[in-house]
Amino acid sequence: MLKDYLEKCRDIFEKNKLWSVLIGGGVVLGLGLVVWTQFLAPVQPVSADLALPSSAQGTISKNSEKSVSTSEPETSSSKTDLVVDVKGAVNKEGVYRLAADSRVTDAIKAAGGLTAQADKKSINLAQKISDEEVIYVANQGEDISVISTPSPSSATTDASGSKEETTEKINLNTATLADLQTISGIGQKRAQDIIDYRDNNGGFKSVDDLTNVSGIGEKTLEKLKSEVSVD
Repeated sequence: MLKDYLEKCRDIFEKNKLWSVLIGGGVVLGLGLVVWTQFLAPVQPVSADLALPSSAQGTISKNSEKSVSTSEPETSSSKTDLVVDVKGAVNKEGVYRLAADSRVTDAIKAAGGLTAQADKKSINLAQKISDEEVIYVANQGEDISVISTPSPSSATTDASGSKEETTEKINLNTATLADLQTISGIGQKRAQDIIDYRDNNGGFKSVDDLTNVSGIGEKTLEKLKSEVSVD
């Protein structure tokens, strides 16, 4: 019976070859479509614009802000500026704002530098400054000095073992430029003026002749008499 059925099918296909081709082609096309969609079709990339849950967005936002804040450079300085008042023998007296680690030399520069009459012995350029400090630069001839000078006094010991002070004065007629600068209130310029007067006038006849030197008046002379001589 099966054999008869197969024979009938064969007869039908032989009589309708066109239909057989169409049906076979349809089967092949269907199989090909299945294979393509399941195995050979390219994978679509996941869009970066896909919406994320609100909780995930919040986490990403916080992490981004944290990253930005830690990468930004520090804009505020940990140091506080200082304000100082510069007075005296400077070109521009006034109040100046300086960095916290500044020194007296920085304040002097801010004030336009020292004048020609400034006594450099009256200030310590290397000294650190503090907030609200007053920096005063004395003029030559003022009895102000922060630089220690060799004492004109020397000590001798008598037979009993006690010390007796003797005073050694600076000889105005033989002192060098360095020697004269050891006198209280005498800077480099004033010392040079003393030497110039000495050379131009054949030496000092008395200590009182110091008043003939520019910048040395009666008050200054009284302070210098205990430190100088003409012998």
